[in-house]
Amino acid sequence: MTSTSDKISGKANEVAGKARQAAGDAMDDRDMEAKGSAQEAKGHGQQAKGELKDGAKKIVDRA
Repeated sequence: MTSTSDKISGKANEVAGKARQAAGDAMDDRDMEAKGSAQEAKGHGQQAKGELKDGAKKIVDRA
């Protein structure tokens, strides 16, 4: 994956995770809330991965 696609996938997972958490809270479904939290965390990780790729590319480009 490219850094941009990592960032896009990450943002999508964050948004979906937040929605899943909200639905779980509304339905008093703790399992759904936990899965939403995990999905949101996965999204944060994907975005961080994209940022690292951008940083590494900038370093390589300067060399």
